[in-house]
Amino acid sequence: MSTGLYEKTHAGSMGEIEVFRHSARAIHKIVRLNTAGVTQAESLIQPRPAGNCLNWVVGHLLCIYAHTLPLLGERPVMDERALQRYDRGSAPIVDAAEARELSDLLKAWDETAERMDAGLAALTLEALDALAPFSPSDDPKETVRSLLTLVFFHQAYHAGQLGLLRRIAGKEGAIS
Repeated sequence: MSTGLYEKTHAGSMGEIEVFRHSARAIHKIVRLNTAGVTQAESLIQPRPAGNCLNWVVGHLLCIYAHTLPLLGERPVMDERALQRYDRGSAPIVDAAEARELSDLLKAWDETAERMDAGLAALTLEALDALAPFSPSDDPKETVRSLLTLVFFHQAYHAGQLGLLRRIAGKEGAIS
């Protein structure tokens, strides 16, 4: 099945900010493809021997963008407290009562993707050189450019995980 993920682009003619926007759009689409048709119960299936369920990964993606959106002049869709359960380093969800509804997470994901695109569209090349307000690796020289590069790598990594978690839940692969 063709998913339209590999539209022809001319990277040489894309500006740096457009490359970020393209990455964010592809990540959004991959997450939606990999979560299509997954139920709340299926989203809570734990991979064995260890790891996080699909529900946690989607919430985690939202949480990371919630930390990033203010950097782009945008407000997070969900309050950071609402996503605290999904933050970096949190334990896997083993109790269904701890999980947010997957449908709510995905609705927030779509709105977050729109805000991410709007924030990136308003970003200037000069802003990319500014020091970032935070650094996951505690690098005092972290720039907005290097932070965004790391964020999009992180998001793509977890978007790919969703494809495996989808299969663990008994669904066919969504990307061919």
